Amino acid sequence: MRPPDHAARHTGPMHTHTSSSGPVLVVEDERPLAQIVADYLAKAGYDAIQVHTGPDGVSAARDHDPDLVVLDLGLPGLDGVEVCREIRTFSDCYIIMVTARDDEIDKLIGLGVGADDYLTKPFSLRELVARVQAALRRPRASRLAVAPDADHGWAFDGLTVDTATREVTRAGVPVALTRTEFDILAALAEHPRRAFSRQQIVDMVWGEGWGGDAHIVDVHVAHLRRKIDDDPATPRYVDTVRGVGYRFIAEPVREAAE
Repeated sequence: MRPPDHAARHTGPMHTHTSSSGPVLVVEDERPLAQIVADYLAKAGYDAIQVHTGPDGVSAARDHDPDLVVLDLGLPGLDGVEVCREIRTFSDCYIIMVTARDDEIDKLIGLGVGADDYLTKPFSLRELVARVQAALRRPRASRLAVAPDADHGWAFDGLTVDTATREVTRAGVPVALTRTEFDILAALAEHPRRAFSRQQIVDMVWGEGWGGDAHIVDVHVAHLRRKIDDDPATPRYVDTVRGVGYRFIAEPVREAAE
């Protein structure tokens, strides 16, 4: 596998990052590529750690509590999907899945088990750093601080969304959402009936500096609907606005927390 585009040719200035509270973990079995990615992230001001197998990726995520993981899909010992699934049992770090081919099913599976974003090899290192920067502008759920008098969310017919605890219940039963699924749901639920384009949702959830395909929203919304609706084909909560994007169609019953 050849290195990403521009891997060795970039010599110009780079915006640096100096305040991350945790490292960036690179899990990539191709050692030369892992080194190139780690070096480039280091030049951008990130503390980059690299490991080369699936089990080592899980262990490193547990030991180092990274803010973000760049996770290759094809790994020895444990593939990237299973690594992502394992990491999600103990960490809310951002995960950018890297696939070796432009295979839609890989992206669907990766996002379904908790990845926040994906890149297809070969990728530009500039783009990777831009995605990392955009992700880390979003505060991690475990580090969010909610003011005592802040509104904590909303209750709808059969659904509650608590923004303080980042918990969702459906008919009183907890619903396990990924961070990105929750962020999309909360962004839409805050403005019932208002239609948002995919790009507006990207800007609200990923941030304006994110440079990926806005249709990633469709994948996350599809997973979200399967979790909160009896019949995703006739959604009660997140509706499709043809030619635009999505809107939340249920009206609030009461505040989720007083």
